[in-house]
Amino acid sequence: MSEAIDFGVFLSTERSSFADLLSEAKNCERLGYHSIWLSDHLVGMYIDPNADRLECWTALASLAGATSSIRLGQLVLCNPFRHPPLLAKMAATLDLISGGRLELGMGAGWHEPEFRAYGYPFEKPGARIRRLEEAVRIVKLLWTEESPSFDGQYYQVRNAYCSPKPVQKPHPPLMIGGEGDRLLRVVALHADVCNFSAWLGTPEDYSRRLDILQRNCETVGRDHREIRRSWAAYALIDEDPEEVEKQAELFAEKMAPTLRLTPDRVKLPISGTPEECVEQIRRYIDIGISLFILRFVGKNPREEARIFASEVIPSFG
Repeated sequence: MSEAIDFGVFLSTERSSFADLLSEAKNCERLGYHSIWLSDHLVGMYIDPNADRLECWTALASLAGATSSIRLGQLVLCNPFRHPPLLAKMAATLDLISGGRLELGMGAGWHEPEFRAYGYPFEKPGARIRRLEEAVRIVKLLWTEESPSFDGQYYQVRNAYCSPKPVQKPHPPLMIGGEGDRLLRVVALHADVCNFSAWLGTPEDYSRRLDILQRNCETVGRDHREIRRSWAAYALIDEDPEEVEKQAELFAEKMAPTLRLTPDRVKLPISGTPEECVEQIRRYIDIGISLFILRFVGKNPREEARIFASEVIPSFG
């Protein structure tokens, strides 16, 4: 039996109104999306670091109480922001109150300015990845054992209880996301879901990273097919090809400074009419991706979500 193809929606928390975020989440649930995903940043990322930005975990917990079926994920949590055994307890609680809808996303963290602003040490990449590997092990131990202990280089846990356990068994899906080849060994060891080459990545980009992941899986003795392949992408959909072209140009001009690219290099990986989007998605399915997390970037993301749900998703049911 082939793996189900699922579609989630990334919702920005860089906004002034929680009511608006809640409305979008409920709309995604009504439209039948698999999941909603929030990022984990503490300051504004796009225009001004002082821009309003809701904290990821608090916002997601609020959305859990206001929805009933859509799954809830983070793309991805910055590991140093939360002590791992406490995160395990928080995640178990959220899985319980949501009725088993949590997808826990974890990453090493990368945005140095917010580390500095909030007083977190910003270690070198290797140290952050080693710290993440220990954190993932601790989370899984607390989810699955009665009172585990752990003595690592970065974290120590002594007979830590995590009761009640998560609803999902053996535990909620654990996604590890981010870039860098060293991270892929942690994915190979511990992840249920992987996420890389995000936002502007091509199938070729993803395939290159997948080859490295597969080699890491061989090294640690794991079947790479046990790890679900997910991908996050900027997406733009409209019935009118001219409107697609116009909105794509506006997005490229807006995002080029943030992405440190010239506008001509900002190429949306999913962009076009519904028929064109279907064909683009098939290229990623062909390399094994089964979970798509889309960030709609046109002038009316809510309408884009509707068009995509009604005219694209049924092609993959």
